[in-house]
Amino acid sequence: MADLLMRMPVPYEPLRKNRFIFRFPDEIGIQEWWVNTGSRPKYTSTELEIPFLNTSTFVIGRFLWETITIQFRDPIGPSATQALMEWVRLHSESVTGRQGYAAGYKKDVELEMLDPTGVVVQKWILQGTQINDADFGSLGYSDGEIATIDITFRFDRAINVF
Repeated sequence: MADLLMRMPVPYEPLRKNRFIFRFPDEIGIQEWWVNTGSRPKYTSTELEIPFLNTSTFVIGRFLWETITIQFRDPIGPSATQALMEWVRLHSESVTGRQGYAAGYKKDVELEMLDPTGVVVQKWILQGTQINDADFGSLGYSDGEIATIDITFRFDRAINVF
């Protein structure tokens, strides 16, 4: 056990879950400080079985990037609800029933993990991000918490830049 501990480098600094920034395209108007919680990308894949005689070999099949949920704080002004609803309206407009083109509502979102001094040490680009689900939260007279919005995002690709 002592031998295992001796292999850990002395200046070891782990990534921390509270050092991250989600960056959205400027034209959407979503500010980074609105984000309360989020998650890093996750993918799942299928497997293909190749049977031969009395045994099987497996190879990787199709893979899929899973959705992520980001929770936003909802300040009075500027309004997170209004900015997020503008992006939702690019997908589908509930008043007119019109839907937008994917080129108009799919955006690239960046996730940056930071070191203790604020330098980006890990960067993900979530290409072709769209909103799948928007939950504008519950209310209650006995609840004094900050109002939040939970948005589920689907993206086409997640690229780990570094």
